[in-house]
Amino acid sequence: MGLTRRYGTLVAVDHLDLRVESGSIFGLLGPNGAGKSTTIMMLITLLPPSEGGAMVAGYDIIRSPASVRRHIGYVPQSVSADGALTGAENLRLSARLYGLPRSERAERISEALEFMGLSEHADALVKKYSGGMVRRLELAQAMLHRPAVLFLDEPTIGLDPIARHAVWERLRELRQRFGMTVFLTTHDMEEAEALCGTLGIMHSGKLAALGAPEALKKQVGADATLDDVFIHFAGASLGDADSEGGRYSDVRRTRRTATRLG
Repeated sequence: MGLTRRYGTLVAVDHLDLRVESGSIFGLLGPNGAGKSTTIMMLITLLPPSEGGAMVAGYDIIRSPASVRRHIGYVPQSVSADGALTGAENLRLSARLYGLPRSERAERISEALEFMGLSEHADALVKKYSGGMVRRLELAQAMLHRPAVLFLDEPTIGLDPIARHAVWERLRELRQRFGMTVFLTTHDMEEAEALCGTLGIMHSGKLAALGAPEALKKQVGADATLDDVFIHFAGASLGDADSEGGRYSDVRRTRRTATRLG
């Protein structure tokens, strides 16, 4: 598909060819500036390619962007939930934005809250949520319309280990229960190995490696770890992937910083 994005003389994504199996969890790795977020922004039709194209959920990102948007969910690095609203109010707003029929909204919202373990906190203001609860709410918002593909940009950034594992479990359940394809970026090698059946590693806008975690480790060496794989193919050391997460305001600051730097 030769997906390419240029900013003047800078080539952020350089003729990317990538196929993701339906119903899989795919991880895109790479150092800051490798082109991961730019790739996602093109795939979700928020950024036009300079060259090439792609099919997402069976629709062309250039010819049918509206159809692509109707069939995907997206959770960005930066906090997307409104802290001044309750969890239920955030979901009602998302339901309207996704165009869910009025007759289905209450049931879908109730189901999403229960699925994410937030039913007891539905009427609490989101600014009082922990970082993990905020992320689970954002996943609930993104799954309301049952998208074919769910895009996640650094899904657990700023979360503590317990919250991270809770989000991982929900993502596995989304795949199993709804057959959803999950496409995520991450700097967390533990997350990549725990969740992803296939990994792509980007370096300087190009796809440097593609394969299952175990296969990639074997390419590097008998005793290689995923950290070794990252360093080998990305030509860089691992950055500060994990930071301590707290409540809504803490995780919002963390994600803003990550978005600015990555």
